Amino acid sequence: MHTGCRKIMVQGTMSSVGKSFLTAGLCRLLTDEGYRVAPFKSQNMSRFSCRLSDGKKISTAQALQATACRKDPDVRMNPILLRPLSDTGSEVILNGEISGQYSAAEYFKLKRELVPTILSSYESLAQENDFLIIEGAGSPAEINLRSHDIVNMGLAELLDSKVILVGDIDRGGVFAQLVGTLILLTADERARVLGTVINKFRGDKSLLDPGILQLEEHTKVPNLGVIPWMSLNLPEEDSQDAALYPRVGASNWADVDLDLDRMATTLRQQLDWQYILENI
Repeated sequence: MHTGCRKIMVQGTMSSVGKSFLTAGLCRLLTDEGYRVAPFKSQNMSRFSCRLSDGKKISTAQALQATACRKDPDVRMNPILLRPLSDTGSEVILNGEISGQYSAAEYFKLKRELVPTILSSYESLAQENDFLIIEGAGSPAEINLRSHDIVNMGLAELLDSKVILVGDIDRGGVFAQLVGTLILLTADERARVLGTVINKFRGDKSLLDPGILQLEEHTKVPNLGVIPWMSLNLPEEDSQDAALYPRVGASNWADVDLDLDRMATTLRQQLDWQYILENI
């Protein structure tokens, strides 16, 4: 594994906790600090995709994150894209090109064979960058999928990456989300968790302090920060608008660029950024 490139992985307690946008914010933050940065997500699932200039496709989330790095998107940033065709099957897009259609059971058996493809894309990006910001998918606590995991803790182990675990307080139950997820991880997996982040908070942060203290005491994992709710003019990953994401220099670039800057500023202010940098 390329050792000159530093990395951190963003995982969530469940889907839609804000992993993609936080990853984009971290990409912009580090890019603006003068580092060469790229996003990476080994496998994504979305109904929509971004078509690149060469006709290949990647997830719109990684295209947005590439924009946060002030780079054009690259198939290496998302080597596997699954486009759902039904409740039990998907079209598999491998390195930007359609590979075939697979049932869930067929793809489950295939996943381990795709590890070399994932590692090849990662290693190639690592050789060109100072930081890779890796995004997980769904939840690392889906223990029924652990044996064939190539996108959460299984990937963190392959890449020897530390993990930031994100919970969504806007939906409620954020402490249960974080504690429950950490309990279901193995000891080795928990050791990879650098800290927790509470996302989408509205209100007086001081009211959270007693809960955060108990969270840290119960899990022995530090809380790295509380991110306030942000109204963003960025496309959600599973919306058709996301497929039309603005490239650098496009007429609607200014709005996206402004929100990415806002996200980076917020993360710099609200996260224990120095601790993160010193431990990855």
